[in-house]
Amino acid sequence: MKVIEKGKPPLVIAIAGVSGGGKTTIAKHLNEKLQNSKALFFDDYDFDGPDNIIDWIDKGADYDEWDLAPLIRDLEALLTKPLDYIVLDFPFAFKHAKTSNLIDLAVYIDTPLDIAMARRVIRDFKNSSNKHILIEMENYISQGRRGYLEMLKSIKPNSDIIVDGTLSVSKITDKIYEEILNRS
Repeated sequence: MKVIEKGKPPLVIAIAGVSGGGKTTIAKHLNEKLQNSKALFFDDYDFDGPDNIIDWIDKGADYDEWDLAPLIRDLEALLTKPLDYIVLDFPFAFKHAKTSNLIDLAVYIDTPLDIAMARRVIRDFKNSSNKHILIEMENYISQGRRGYLEMLKSIKPNSDIIVDGTLSVSKITDKIYEEILNRS
């Protein structure tokens, strides 16, 4: 892999996609594959954002309503470090004004919604009762799916590259790695 010029800030790669789409898994694997890199994960933060996601979507899904100050602060601090890459598990890609100028490459993991939902249920409801899982499925059908569709409508087309989320983790990571090489 080509080494970034000394004094040049790290290349920031944002991994976007729907919940259960593989963002965190891919970000971890890509971070391991890249040399001299660090990763930041969206779910490690407690952000101030809309109280009601469906209402937020109905009002136009203004991504700037999310206060991402803690993530931005950490990202800006990493940008001053002698790193070659920063991998950012970040569902918004370029849609947040205060982060868009910090991202060099936005990758959208295009995972079919049924697969993403199945992964999310397996991940988040492993120890839940059947009743709790059924309530979640009803919520997804009645409202939650709209959040996923919003991502498909606004995040996917605003990403630099789109990778098939049904591929294996290694194939997805390899495709992103190749794109990074092409841009270095």
